[in-house]
Amino acid sequence: MPDRVLTRDFVLVWMASFFDGLSWTLFIHLPGFVSDLGASEAQIGLLFGASAVAAIAIRPTVGRVMDHYGRMPVIYMGNAVNIAAILLLLTVSTFGPWLYVVKLVQAMAQAALFSAFFTYGADVLPESRRIQGFALFGVSGLLPLAVAGVLGDVILAIAGFRELFLVAAGFALLSLLFSLPLPERKPDATTVGLPLGFMSVVVSRRLGPIWFMAGGFAYVLTAYFVFLRTYVDETGIGSVGLFFGAYALTAVLIRIVAGWLPERVGRKRVLFPSMGAFAVGLVLLAVAQANPAFVVAGVLCGLGHGYAFPILSSYVVERSTPADRGSAMSFFTSLFDIGLLLAGPTLGVIITVNGYTAMFLFSAALIIAVTIIFAAWDRTVPEPATSASKI
Repeated sequence: MPDRVLTRDFVLVWMASFFDGLSWTLFIHLPGFVSDLGASEAQIGLLFGASAVAAIAIRPTVGRVMDHYGRMPVIYMGNAVNIAAILLLLTVSTFGPWLYVVKLVQAMAQAALFSAFFTYGADVLPESRRIQGFALFGVSGLLPLAVAGVLGDVILAIAGFRELFLVAAGFALLSLLFSLPLPERKPDATTVGLPLGFMSVVVSRRLGPIWFMAGGFAYVLTAYFVFLRTYVDETGIGSVGLFFGAYALTAVLIRIVAGWLPERVGRKRVLFPSMGAFAVGLVLLAVAQANPAFVVAGVLCGLGHGYAFPILSSYVVERSTPADRGSAMSFFTSLFDIGLLLAGPTLGVIITVNGYTAMFLFSAALIIAVTIIFAAWDRTVPEPATSASKI
């Protein structure tokens, strides 16, 4: 069955990505640990901003290593460094340079793993079912989002941050163990040619519209991934748990039940309505007065996320050469760090000046504008004649 998605290697890399995701998402509780060390909100923001910069800075090297030497060196090294960095957090007792060193090392390890796992996932997916495969693979990152918040709360309620870090290290170890049986997927230069390099991917005319759409989507995600907690705390409206529960559940169900839809009816016929639903979800957050609105907003935003990431991922693979796939996926995943880095301060200014309602409405308008520009821009890029590329 050459078009089968659930192969041995797909399942192994899915499990490795899932346990890495569980380990990483437990660190949504890290601000509490840093606050207990005496750091202010500004200092916490600076720490996470520096982590995003480190994650972005490592991506070109990660891409080059994957394209020249293979995926597995990055996966092995990323897992080993990640485990070490988590355990080193047990030695942190004050807010200072040592915490920065450990956190930045962990951020770079996670950036490498995120890029490598998605590149490996792309390698093992059949072309005819690539979007559906990306949709299923993305579940490995969405399920931890739904689980880690609650799991972290339970750990902190019955123990403390030391135990939370140990559990995170345990998940990271499981990620390494599931990675060990994976065979190498290094591109064969005799059949796919030599890689052109990271910058050739960044400036590629065929990939330009995809970078623009993915960057805009990543920017807008910050509206609720960063600011929903403070929005709920300040207004007393809604629930973070309700929103992200509905969000993750919808995105997972969409990918499992209807992940085949973009390949059946055409990517853009699914992407554009999904971005419309995403924008409506942001508008609902802006005007929400009760919990039901938060649930509906989570469903609509989850619908948008559920389709956007696998569709955009499939474009990246299709429009980059196999020899440069590592660099292409590394830059693609870096856009989500870049979006966070740019959106955090700018959306924060909007909140400070005009409030949360204005910020959510601005985000909704922005994703609609980005989608319209993408639609016009991408018309100038010729599509290969495949069923997945129907408009």
